[in-house]
Parts: sequence; structure tokens; C-alpha cells
Amino acid sequence: MTRLQISRVYQCCVSDGVPRRSFLVALFVGTILNLINQGDALFGASHLNLTKLILTFAVPYCVATYGAVSYRLRTAQTPGGKA
Repeated sequence: MTRLQISRVYQCCVSDGVPRRSFLVALFVGTILNLINQGDALFGASHLNLTKLILTFAVPYCVATYGAVSYRLRTAQTPGGKA
């Protein structure tokens, strides 16, 4: 990857509402996944795994960001700006 490509990816990651949308997706999906995977720990029946808790929110954030960035880069490459 060239510096220009990395710069373009970074710009897509931090612009036009991508961080906010990714955060909202991570909050929604991460909450559901934590309830499924660590529900007993969240309600006091066992020990809470902090690493799992963090990763359960971080992974959906990264996936949503990746999807938005890949879409924007693809539409920027096609003539007329449409995929």
C-alpha cells in the first residue's frame, strides 16, 4: 500500500459520520453479544471477563468501519462514483 492509499483509507475512517455510525453499531451489536456470551457474569452469577467485554465491542466497530471504508473506496474508483 502506498502512502496515498493509506492516507485515503485514514480519511475515510474519520470522515462523514463513519466513526459515529460504527460506534452506534458497536454499541448495539456489542451489547447483544455481551448479553449472550456473558449474561451470567453481567448479572452476577460468575466472573466477568474484561478482555471479552472489550473485544465484543471492538470487533463490531472494526467491521462496521471496514465496511464503510471499503464501500467508499470502491465508489471512488468507479466512473460516476457509483458501485
